[in-house]
Amino acid sequence: DVQLQASGGGLVQAGGSLRLSCIASGFTFDDYAIGWFRQAPGKEREGVSCFNKGDSSTYIGASVKGRFTISSDNAKNTVYLQMNNLKPEDTAVYYCATVAALSDSDCIGGRYWGQGTLVTVSS
Repeated sequence: DVQLQASGGGLVQAGGSLRLSCIASGFTFDDYAIGWFRQAPGKEREGVSCFNKGDSSTYIGASVKGRFTISSDNAKNTVYLQMNNLKPEDTAVYYCATVAALSDSDCIGGRYWGQGTLVTVSS
């Protein structure tokens, strides 16, 4: 079975940092592109950052560019989202998921999703 287990969320003050982790099982990053998505209260879910190991393509959302970094540890089958200089508008539930489509301008979630981890940024 394909499973994604996200963790690392929490409460942080504006300007602080968090690192989210997503452990994948049942597949490797050779099989699927993977990414982070978020959904804030009352808003649509959006792609935050995604990558495809196969062709090294990467997407980073405009609102987080320069502050968030996606990375992976293939030996641990884990993908990370390092979030620096957090802002109150980054408050959301963050999900890791496989990716259905990835380009410079967008990232669309695919078939498999983790359970989400809540990030709350206080002002």
